[in-house]
Amino acid sequence: MRVAIVDYGSGNLRSAAKAFERVVAEAGLGAKVTVTADADVVARADRIVLPGVGAFADCKAGLLALPGMVEAMSEQVLERGRPFLGICVGMQLLATTGKEHGIHAGLDWIPGEVLPITPSDAALKVPHMGWNELAFVPGRHPLLADLPENPHAYFVHSYRFACAEPRHSLARVDYGGPITAVVGKDSIVGTQFHPEKSQATGLKVIENFLRWSP
Repeated sequence: MRVAIVDYGSGNLRSAAKAFERVVAEAGLGAKVTVTADADVVARADRIVLPGVGAFADCKAGLLALPGMVEAMSEQVLERGRPFLGICVGMQLLATTGKEHGIHAGLDWIPGEVLPITPSDAALKVPHMGWNELAFVPGRHPLLADLPENPHAYFVHSYRFACAEPRHSLARVDYGGPITAVVGKDSIVGTQFHPEKSQATGLKVIENFLRWSP
């Protein structure tokens, strides 16, 4: 199994790669994890991971700056059904549009918008930062298999993914109102939280992703 973590100048790539390598070793999966900015490597990958930290528009621009990368990702994921995991802004880029400092086009792989977090409780600060409980929707997705009820995961974000279709929201977190924590459609999944920083919960999510056969 070839796992490509896309390096487009955004994201905690070292932490993400180390977490995937740890899961591969501990679960005996025999996968090769590669951090790459090369579209040809992504075009040969069995699984693709898109991390992301920063502003939506900057991350999209960084992705577009890699020759052939969006095309390679689209062919692998949308046409061939290769499993794809977006993390934090990497998840948000799956949306139709991002409304962070203007209106910006996303990949439009999962219909929806990326909007500012507006907690109903004025005491809750933005960005939403720290550990929070996940609440799963009925019919738990394979990405979330074998996790305890209401596990904790680590979040750092000021914007949220508002899915156009509720069925694409697989888990939520309450932060002065419901916020989508996990999205999914076909062979595509994304986490608003950082699995590489979420200890046992995050490592299990990574293992589930690597074992998933959509």
